[in-house]
Amino acid sequence: MESLAVFNSSLSLYSPSHDHFIPKNLGPFRTTSLQPMHKMEVRCAAQAQSTETKSKEAKLWGGRFEESVTDAVERFTESISFDKALYKHDIMGSKAHASMLAKQGLITVNDRDSIHKGLSEIERLIESGKFEWRTDREDVHMNIEAALTDLIGEPAKKLHTARSRNDQVLTDFRLWIRDAIDAIGVKIKYLQFSLVKLAMENEGVIVPGYTHLQRAQPVLLQHLLLAFVEQLERDAGRLLDCRVRLNFCPLGACALAGTGLPIDRFMTSDALDFSAPMRNSIDAVSDRDFVMEFLSANAITAIHLSRLGEEWVLWASEEFGFVTPSDKVSTGSSIMPQKKNPDPMELVRGKSARVVGDLVTLLTLCKGLPLAYNRDLQEDKEPVFDSVKTILGMLEVSAEFAQNITFNRERIQKSLPAGHLDATTLADYLVKKASSVD
Repeated sequence: MESLAVFNSSLSLYSPSHDHFIPKNLGPFRTTSLQPMHKMEVRCAAQAQSTETKSKEAKLWGGRFEESVTDAVERFTESISFDKALYKHDIMGSKAHASMLAKQGLITVNDRDSIHKGLSEIERLIESGKFEWRTDREDVHMNIEAALTDLIGEPAKKLHTARSRNDQVLTDFRLWIRDAIDAIGVKIKYLQFSLVKLAMENEGVIVPGYTHLQRAQPVLLQHLLLAFVEQLERDAGRLLDCRVRLNFCPLGACALAGTGLPIDRFMTSDALDFSAPMRNSIDAVSDRDFVMEFLSANAITAIHLSRLGEEWVLWASEEFGFVTPSDKVSTGSSIMPQKKNPDPMELVRGKSARVVGDLVTLLTLCKGLPLAYNRDLQEDKEPVFDSVKTILGMLEVSAEFAQNITFNRERIQKSLPAGHLDATTLADYLVKKASSVD
């Protein structure tokens, strides 16, 4: 019983109300983090009150709701802060959809023309920086559609006929990634060109080849540089393969079960340069394998660029001294005046982690999701935007670096005798000699 009393007494020391619960060395944290809890409660109450009293625009989906969402929920669920990047493709999709609705007699030709004209004006406002993106309108689709209603009135309200945001966003996203693949492909080709040019400028230069980072055999510098060209060629091929598989149109799948209205899915698919409509409406709105494949292709490209970066960082070191980057692609030190660092390629090596992380984010996001659409999938876009921005930068700076380095031929030549690089050649010679004697 005595031991139980001691145990209970010890537990009381860990009660939040007990002064011993707060360590004595917290310093300012004790006043700034723990004491103002009552102030936080006051602020939260004020926010709740402002949420109730502030007049809010009715949501597109708000027909059955009697109360508006709180400000906190609105901030947490909005995606306009990042998915506005899809605006151009959203407008393309809406124009194609409006044309199809008019052809099928679901809206009038005048409605279609008004919608097209209004969407073109909205695109002009966005690109001139005069468009007001509103958080209370949640996403790029509702921002554009609400602005279109403000601009042209009743015809805009017919645009959402036979369409859900579920198939709408997947159409936008496939179009956006398709364009991103084309942009990345151009950057890959430019880096390949830069490496081939560098190889041609160093014809006949022999360098030590390495395995296990130990000297192995002599190789032509051209051969080494062209190894990266081959890797990049496969990277481009993976992206093109991905482009083929993603190039199918989800429009018409609606929320998940299609529509009973007489739409023409082939018309919208053709208008947007897709290969064909997607065959299964549930698959169309629920899967993100095309995103995973795209991010995987980017991640493999990033790993190849990271290896190129590592090669040149090593070769630019004093220990190797095979490469001298120009001042245009180097940085210095704030304390060591002698330093000249190949920072761009170090960052290429480092930023590969981001691109790999973007892939892991998407894989984890999609793991275990039930069919069909889930709001989790709103989180698929930021990893893609980050991956594309990062990989484009990595490719661009790698090409810049390739165009601004000099191979130190004299230093390379002096390094060749070390490490018995010709040992394998000698062994081959002895084998041939023995064979000829037999």
